Amino acid sequence: MEMAKLKTFSRVRTFSSAIVAVAIALSIVFSSWLGVDSLNWQVVMAVVALAIGIPHGALDHLVTLPKAQPLKMAIFIAIYVAIALIAIWAILQWNVWGFIAVVIMSATHFGIGDSAFISELNRLKGIQSHLPIWAYAPAAGALPVVIPLVNSRSTDALQKVNSELINWHHGYTSELQIAVAVIATLSAMTLLSKKRYRDLLDVALLAALASVAPPLVAFAVYFGCWHAMRHTARLSSLLPRSLAAYEAGNSWQAFRSAVIPGLPALIGTLIFVALLAGFSHNNVSDSFLWLTLVTIWALTVPHMMVTAKLDRAALKNKSHLR
Repeated sequence: MEMAKLKTFSRVRTFSSAIVAVAIALSIVFSSWLGVDSLNWQVVMAVVALAIGIPHGALDHLVTLPKAQPLKMAIFIAIYVAIALIAIWAILQWNVWGFIAVVIMSATHFGIGDSAFISELNRLKGIQSHLPIWAYAPAAGALPVVIPLVNSRSTDALQKVNSELINWHHGYTSELQIAVAVIATLSAMTLLSKKRYRDLLDVALLAALASVAPPLVAFAVYFGCWHAMRHTARLSSLLPRSLAAYEAGNSWQAFRSAVIPGLPALIGTLIFVALLAGFSHNNVSDSFLWLTLVTIWALTVPHMMVTAKLDRAALKNKSHLR
């Protein structure tokens, strides 16, 4: 079973890295061919990538309450949805401050989650050398979240999403860029000194994606094809059907069993966003992406609360990262 898990984790890591590399290449090609100001291809790539990522958070109830009674499960889901709805209201009410909170929260969640993924992968490989989480996690979280948002091209993207967010950083773009650059440099130096070359490649890919790809594409591809994929691999170690597939040595079936139950959440999110856009005073096509992002950001709040225990367990394991 452990070998099947290792195959899943290794393939997911390779896939996520490859997709990021492809996204970087496509961004260069499309920017040169269609122009850096063309947003149509960016929106298409962003929506597809976001759609890929949405299902990964829909299994939190199965992980948190794997053997709960229907009533207890219903209460958990009701609280989960209520927290997300409150977060949606807060972000729509206070766009800028809600967005800043999302940025901080997302960077923290992504950095710790990616560190936990590598931790579990190292355990499966039997690697005893430890990755310094203090060096990797801040870079893995800040690069894909902060850099795209202080990029000079973020103005057009934020204008498309919500014009009130254009000056979310209150003019501190250079300071934020320098801070993240310092964090990434320290991370790279530490990983290099520890001979963690594969982890260094991850940081390099995230830095390239954040610097080269347009902001919308950079965040969406990271969220849907990197963070979500790696989190789903971790979920496959906890779900009964995935575990049964691992016992049979079927790593693909194990991963698929962690994806399929989350697909209704994708459909539900799209329906909810469509209804929300229908009640919006703005043009539906103009508000759809913004409302999609708001919904995803809001769902991150209860998702973070649920996965915190899972992340903590992964990082505390003696065979895991330190």
